Amino acid sequence: MSLTLATARPVLNAGPTGVSTRPIVLRTKGRQHGPIARLASPSDVGELIKPFVFLDRAQVPYTDTPLFGIHPHSGIATITVVLGGAMWYEDTTGKKGQIHAGGVEWMKAGTGVWHDGGPLPGDALRLFQLWVALPVSLETSSPESQYIEPDQVPQAGPVRVVLGHYGDARSTVRSPMGINYFHVRLRDNERWRYVPPSGHSVAWVAVDEGRLHAAEAIEQGELAVFDESEQAIEVQAVGHASFVIGTAVKHPHPLVLGPYSVHTTAEALRDGEAEIRRIGMKLRRDGLLGDQRRGRGS
Repeated sequence: MSLTLATARPVLNAGPTGVSTRPIVLRTKGRQHGPIARLASPSDVGELIKPFVFLDRAQVPYTDTPLFGIHPHSGIATITVVLGGAMWYEDTTGKKGQIHAGGVEWMKAGTGVWHDGGPLPGDALRLFQLWVALPVSLETSSPESQYIEPDQVPQAGPVRVVLGHYGDARSTVRSPMGINYFHVRLRDNERWRYVPPSGHSVAWVAVDEGRLHAAEAIEQGELAVFDESEQAIEVQAVGHASFVIGTAVKHPHPLVLGPYSVHTTAEALRDGEAEIRRIGMKLRRDGLLGDQRRGRGS
C-alpha cells in the first residue's frame, strides 16, 4: 500500500475561519462511570470507527484499588496512553511494572489474556484506553504485551506516534498494518494538517485538554468522528490543546461480541472465551482472582 503522510509542522493562523471542512458526523462525551468516560463501545460508536471499537477517557485520583480489576480479553488489542500521573500494571504474559506520563501500554490479547492495573501515588492518573479489533490473522494468535517508556515514543513536531507512522517517525509497537494512532499537542492558535494514508477512510479525534476547531468546534472530553473519506483533516487549537487521533483502513468484518472480547466470527469468539476461561481457572487456583492488592507491578 502506498502511504502519503503529512509533514509535522503546524501552521500558525489568526483564527478558526477556514479550518478543515471534512464533515464531522458524530460528536459525543459518552457515558460517565465514576472517573471514567466511555466515549465509544463496540455496540455503538465502535461500529462507525472500527477497527477502533472502544475508547475510555479516565481521570483517576490515587486510590489503593485497581482501576478496572483483573479482567480478560480476546480478539482485540488494548492501547493505554498515559497522559498524567502514573500507573502499575501486570498481565498473564508475565510482565509487570509501571507506566509514567507519556508512556504506552500495548496488549495484544489474541487468543486470550488477563491484565490488571491502577494508579500510583502522586498526581491523578489521566489516560485514554483504546481497543482495536484485530484482523483474522491475529485474533486468535498468541498474546503479546509491550510497554513503551515515555522517551521511547517517537515524535515528529507536535505528534507522538503511538501506533503506525507519521513522516519519518515510526512506532515501535508491533500493531497491525493500516492503523495510525497519535497523541498531538498544540499551542494556542496553532494549526495542524494531516493527510491520512491511502485507504484510511476511518478518522476521529478525542480531546484531552483545551478545545479544537475543525469543521466545527470540538470540546474538551469530546470524541468527534469524521465522515468516511480520505480527505485531509485540519484542526486549530483554542488554548493549549492535547488530543488523540486515530485513522485506519475500515475493518471489513462484523463485530462478534463477548463481555470482554471482539472477534470476526462466532467460532473465533468461542475459542477466545474458552481460552480466557482456562486462564481464569488457573488464576483462581493460584489465588489471584479477586486479589485487590495495590501495585502488584511496583
